[in-house]
Amino acid sequence: MSLTASDGLVLRDLMPPLRLADYRLVAFDMDSTLIDIECIDEIAAAAGLKPQVAAITEATMRGEIADFKESLRRRVALLRGIPESALGRIATETMQLNPGVETFVQAARAAGLKTLLVSGGFTFFSDRVVTRLGLDYARANVLEIIDGHLTGRLLDQAWGDICDGAEKRRTLLETAASLGIEPARTIAVGDGANDLPMMEAAGLSVAYHAKPAVRARARISIERGGMDRLLEVLR
Repeated sequence: MSLTASDGLVLRDLMPPLRLADYRLVAFDMDSTLIDIECIDEIAAAAGLKPQVAAITEATMRGEIADFKESLRRRVALLRGIPESALGRIATETMQLNPGVETFVQAARAAGLKTLLVSGGFTFFSDRVVTRLGLDYARANVLEIIDGHLTGRLLDQAWGDICDGAEKRRTLLETAASLGIEPARTIAVGDGANDLPMMEAAGLSVAYHAKPAVRARARISIERGGMDRLLEVLR
């Protein structure tokens, strides 16, 4: 496998520049990809539980805990009783878009690509990211909130229970098929092990400041700088 590297931008089996307009759909993970935090870890911090929850998150993203659904249920259960207002503060005071995200999303939309957020995180945050970036489609998990507090459970949705790696892949392919787009003309951007199924189904896989196992399997790995570094490859 051929590999080239330039100042934190690693390419495998690619001869840039490529045309961004040759792709028709780009799918993004949210936590630590579009935004600079892992939302569940920040929620846990509000209850003084960040070390316990973050440890499970890290092991899951590294691929050491294979069952993402069970991992997420375990972490969400620890959040029982946290007030909804704590989530609001995270969304308004802590959560930020990662560098270069707005620039790349705007370039993708200008080139005619549809945009998809597909996340193992939560709609409380993804809804805000979708609005901020003007994304076309989204799929994420719903936290159950009763009387203004988290119950420690997730709500089932029409498509299923939890958006894990398999669901991310299915959502990418389902969205592409509904738009008449071949998988080869899709891009998937992520950072953790649960992003690999959709990244491997896409025509172009991009690791963004990712875990080692994800960097090793992506066609493009951004290891320094913002997401707009993709525009050095995709013109």
